[in-house]
Amino acid sequence: MTGQRQKFTKEFRREAVRLSRESGRTVRQIAEDLGVGISTLSKWRAVDADREPAVPHDDPQKELIQLRRENEILGQERDLLKKQPPSSLRRQGDEVSIHCSGEGQAIRRACM
Repeated sequence: MTGQRQKFTKEFRREAVRLSRESGRTVRQIAEDLGVGISTLSKWRAVDADREPAVPHDDPQKELIQLRRENEILGQERDLLKKQPPSSLRRQGDEVSIHCSGEGQAIRRACM
């Protein structure tokens, strides 16, 4: 990693938000496909929602279909977040490193 932030054009951001809202796929899937962080895409969506006022649909049936689709997407996102591991600090295989004083070596022992 270089530590530099990636810069995205306004058009790219708008298209990413549009895809995340209309494609029927989760924010996670869209973010991974576009190479954008999930939190970044979520922030773009929040900013976009603040900018554009909600326009009522002329057809209540279309609005209901759209709301149900959005609700399904939100449910999928919630389920994905629930499945994430509790911490990235967790060690693989429950191993513990023990350093012997004076010897300068590490001995690995599996926890029981």
